[in-house]
Amino acid sequence: MESTKKRIEEIKNNGYELDFSDVFNHAFENYKKIALYAGLALFVFLVLMGIIVAGIAVSVMGMAVLNEKFIENLKLENLSGVYVILYLIVAVFFSALLSPFNAGFLKMAYSAEKDEEFHVSTFFEYFKVPYFKELFTATILISLVSSGLSILLELANIQILGLLTSMAVSFLTVLTLPLIIFGELKAIDAIQSSFTIVIKQPVTLILLIVVAYIGSYVGLIGCCIGMFFTVPFIYSTQYAIYCAIVGIDSKTELEEIGSDME
Repeated sequence: MESTKKRIEEIKNNGYELDFSDVFNHAFENYKKIALYAGLALFVFLVLMGIIVAGIAVSVMGMAVLNEKFIENLKLENLSGVYVILYLIVAVFFSALLSPFNAGFLKMAYSAEKDEEFHVSTFFEYFKVPYFKELFTATILISLVSSGLSILLELANIQILGLLTSMAVSFLTVLTLPLIIFGELKAIDAIQSSFTIVIKQPVTLILLIVVAYIGSYVGLIGCCIGMFFTVPFIYSTQYAIYCAIVGIDSKTELEEIGSDME
C-alpha cells in the first residue's frame, strides 16, 4: 500500500510517461492468454444471471414482465419520481454487487502475466473480506454519481449530455478497481487516485480505452457470441494501463491473500 501511495504522489507531482504501442502490445499479449477461459466464464455467468433475473422478475411481477407494453412502461420517461429512485437504487446495487466479478478478470490477467494457473474460483476471489467491502463501496459511489447525473439529464431531455457525463465518470475512475485489488487502497482513496492519474494523460488513455472497446466489438462478427471472447480485451487493457503507470508490488496481498488490509 505504501509503495502505491508513494507512486501516486510522484505522479501527482511529476506526471508520468505512457507509450500507446507498449501498453497496447502488453494488453494484446495478455489477452491471448485469457481470451478463451475468460470468454467461457463470461458466457456462462451472463446466461445464469439472465435466467435468475428473469425468474425473479416473473415470480415477483408475473408473466406481465414479458409483455412488450410492460417493457415500454419501464423507460425512464414513463416512470414516476418514486420509481425513478427505485430504478436508480436497483441499478446501482447490482452494479456494486458485480464489481468483485469484474475484479476477478483483472486477477486473471495478473495470473496470466505471471504464468500462474487460474480457475473458476478466480472470478469469485474478491467476494470475500476485505476486498468486497472496498469494491462494493467504490462502485456504489461511482454509480450513484454516474447514473444519478445521467438519469437527471435524460429526464430533462438532454440524453446526449447524460451519456457523455456517464462516460466521463467511468473514464476518470477507470483505475479504481485495480488500485483497490493491486494497490490495496481504500475505496475513496482509489477513486481520488484514479482521477489524479487519468487527468495527467487523458488523450493517450482515451485512445487506449476506445481501441479496447472497438476491439471488444469485433466479436459481433461472430453472430454476437464472439463478443464473449473479445470483451476480455477491455480487462487486459485496463490491467496493462495500470502496470504501465503504477506497477504491481510483488509483495502485495495478491500473493498473501490471507493477510488483512489495514
